[in-house]
Amino acid sequence: MAEITHDWHTGRHVVYELHAHIVLVTKYRREVMSPRVTKLLGDTFREVCEHFECELEEFETDKDHAHLLVAYPPKVQLSKLVMSLKTNSSKRVHEQDWQEVRAALWGGHFWSPSYCIVSCGGAPLEIIKRYIQDQQKPNRKYARRS
Repeated sequence: MAEITHDWHTGRHVVYELHAHIVLVTKYRREVMSPRVTKLLGDTFREVCEHFECELEEFETDKDHAHLLVAYPPKVQLSKLVMSLKTNSSKRVHEQDWQEVRAALWGGHFWSPSYCIVSCGGAPLEIIKRYIQDQQKPNRKYARRS
């Protein structure tokens, strides 16, 4: 079994390791993710994440959607992060007036109003549940060290 490694972050009164997998879909699922659109999105997403004190750990697009893996502090409200990612990237893409976007999308829209976000990282849920359930058991596997 592989050893789980952690990249713990600390704040004034908190220790954390939080990750979110975010999937954004283009309006009408239009296939507009050319290399230059993808590059602009990546640059914009990195800037927005930096503003929110987050880190864009992974990013890639397919024809009609984008995947992001973001490490974030507990003070970040994920819905606001996603709104900012979508708003800023949409604005920047439309400012370029690239043919592949102009031909497929209109009305100032780039992203679908919906998105997917999944928390990820750390131990599988079944292990965490068992760990919590075993707290009062004297011979639990995860005994405290004195």
